Amino acid sequence: MLLREVEYARPASVQEALRLLGANDGARALAGGQTLINVMKARAASPDVLVDLADIGELRGIELGSDGTLEIGAMTTYSDIIGSAEARARPILGEVCNQIADVQVRNRGTMGGNVCSNDPTNHLPPLLVAIGATMTIVGQNGERSVPAEEFFLGVYMTAVGPGELLTKIFVPPGKGDGFASVPIGKDGTCIVNVAASLDGGAPRLAIGCVDAVPVLLRPDSAEDDAVRAAVRSANLDPPWDVHASADYRRHLAEVLALRAVAQAAGRT
Repeated sequence: MLLREVEYARPASVQEALRLLGANDGARALAGGQTLINVMKARAASPDVLVDLADIGELRGIELGSDGTLEIGAMTTYSDIIGSAEARARPILGEVCNQIADVQVRNRGTMGGNVCSNDPTNHLPPLLVAIGATMTIVGQNGERSVPAEEFFLGVYMTAVGPGELLTKIFVPPGKGDGFASVPIGKDGTCIVNVAASLDGGAPRLAIGCVDAVPVLLRPDSAEDDAVRAAVRSANLDPPWDVHASADYRRHLAEVLALRAVAQAAGRT
C-alpha cells in the first residue's frame, strides 16, 4: 500500500527538530524508518509531518567513558553497534543487534527507533532494562534522564512525550550479560526473549514478549531454583496467538531465563 501524502522536514540540529515537533501535534520523528514507514503503509499511523533525523550528527556515535560507561546516540544503527570497538566494552549489545532481522534492516534501523517504537517483540527493550541503561530525553523545557525500567510505558508507548526526542542511551559497565530467545523463523521477531545481567550479586532479568513492557525480575541468586522461583512468582499473563499459547510462553520464559542467567554467569 502506498503512503498517503505527508509533509516532510529534515532538520540539521536537535533544536530545529524539537521546534518542528512542537509546532505540529501530528508530527512524528523518523529515525531509520524500519517500523514507522511500514506502519504508515498499513494506515495504522498517519502523521501529518515526518521529521527526519538523518542529518543530525549529534544523535549518532558511540563513546566509551573513562569509567566504562557507553554513550550511544539514538540514531546509531544496529550495524554501527555491531562494528564498534567501543561497544565491545559491553559485547551483548552487538550480539543482540546482530540477531535483529537482516542486514538491510540492521544497516538502517537505529537503537533509538527500536526502543521508542516499543513493540513488545523487540529485542532491545528487555536488554536495556536488564543491563540498567539510562535514557536521555530532550524537550523545549530541557533535558531529563529516565532509567530504562521506567522508560517503557505500554505497547508503542514510552516516556518520550509530545515534542520530545530521545537523544542518548547510557549503558553502565558490567561483568556478565546473557540473552536467550526463541524467534519466529531465522530472522523473525521473538516468541519470547530474556536478557540477564550479573555483576557479582543477584542477577537482573528482563523478559520480553510476555507483556506490554519488559518484565523486570530480581532473583535472590543466580541459582536455577532462585531463577525459576522468580519467574513463577511473576504470575506472567502473556498473550496467545498463532505462534504460541500463553502457557507455552510462560514455559519459554522460565527456560530462557535459566539460559540467559547461565550465559551471564559464564561471562563474569
